[in-house]
Amino acid sequence: MNQPVSFLPSSIWSHAYLIGAQPRRMASDSTALASVVKVVGLVAVLLLAGVLARRGMKVNYTRKINHFAIFFIPVFVDQQFASETFTDVVYLSVSALGTLGFLVIFLERVRSKVPVFQLMFEGFDRPEDRPHTLLWLWTQYAAGFAVMVPMIWWFGHLGYEALVTVPILINIVGDGLAEPVGVRFGKREYSVRALFTSQRFTRTLEGSACVLITGVVVLLMHATYMTTPQFVAGLLVIPIAMTLTEAYSPHAWDTPFLMLVGYGTLLGVMQL
Repeated sequence: MNQPVSFLPSSIWSHAYLIGAQPRRMASDSTALASVVKVVGLVAVLLLAGVLARRGMKVNYTRKINHFAIFFIPVFVDQQFASETFTDVVYLSVSALGTLGFLVIFLERVRSKVPVFQLMFEGFDRPEDRPHTLLWLWTQYAAGFAVMVPMIWWFGHLGYEALVTVPILINIVGDGLAEPVGVRFGKREYSVRALFTSQRFTRTLEGSACVLITGVVVLLMHATYMTTPQFVAGLLVIPIAMTLTEAYSPHAWDTPFLMLVGYGTLLGVMQL
């Protein structure tokens, strides 16, 4: 009679542990899958951009393809496959650091010994950015993630997970189109400075207009997650604010400012 009594609690605890362990295993599996998909996706896009650049496509275009991949793929994949940890600040930080660490392969002493790394780097290396290409690339992405990680965490804390990609999409699509459109169709030019140099670089109003239009489209896509006052205020404030930010940000370093203004104005609008 004593054995069943002593065995029963251990059975209950074992069963409870298995029940609790199952979601943890599922979360771990989805996180591992997300990591694999991110690496494969990033490498595939960077290789494609390098091949296109080597075959004659303007690096102004291929660089924006890479820009899209580095900022959008990690967040989108995490949102789809690792929803349990999507807005966890530790997971986000590790993911961001992993992405930045990946850029080590573009150091000259590394890529000069590995042809495939050199190929991927060519998709980033605009002639007008030399010799600052890698410096601007790494510092912009580091600062961009430094803004994104706490903002994504805070939006998740507030229950705004569905809106996390709004500033990211406006940045990578709007700013991503700004340069190709400006290069191809730009007529009204203006100049901006860059970090670590006195050189000035040209932008166009036609290119900057892409940020404005993209902002409106992205907000329309997310209208169901806002109340009517929030949506109207968002349309009036966010696209214009991010367009002006893109226009005045330093050359090759607009992402951190776009993310900061985008998340900041969106957070303000959601308080209405």
